[in-house]
Amino acid sequence: MKYRELKPNEYELLKDFLYEAIFIPEGTETPDRSIIELPELALYYEDFGSGPADYCMAADDEGHVVGAIWSRIMNDYGHVDDETPSLAMSVLKEYRNKGIGTQLLGEMLLLLKEKGYKRVSLSVQKANYAVRMYKKAGFVIAGENDEELIMTNEL
Repeated sequence: MKYRELKPNEYELLKDFLYEAIFIPEGTETPDRSIIELPELALYYEDFGSGPADYCMAADDEGHVVGAIWSRIMNDYGHVDDETPSLAMSVLKEYRNKGIGTQLLGEMLLLLKEKGYKRVSLSVQKANYAVRMYKKAGFVIAGENDEELIMTNEL
């Protein structure tokens, strides 16, 4: 497995990884793929690469991108302020539980720190097993609602 920055000609893959990032609780029906076209989700990928905090790290398995984590400053579910990038991340199902997400997260935290960002945020469903990974990586709960946690990491 190789970890690298996603190339501009691969940015279209962010749509696939955004769809994969949607947490589906046990016993819940999977939403139609068109859900990623909703404005509140499209902001995760539209015009990616044009913003100051638009970075993406990819997990590459012999030329095939199997995981991605990306950052943007956007008014999304994990937004805390206009200086803090929000994260989105997913790993293809068949590659989960192999440490790839943890490695991607670590790579992105290092990259954002190198770029001068002071903190990063994200939103995660309370029932999502990834909450444990985020806590291990130093994220703390900054806010919450009935279903989601907003977490931040001081870089």
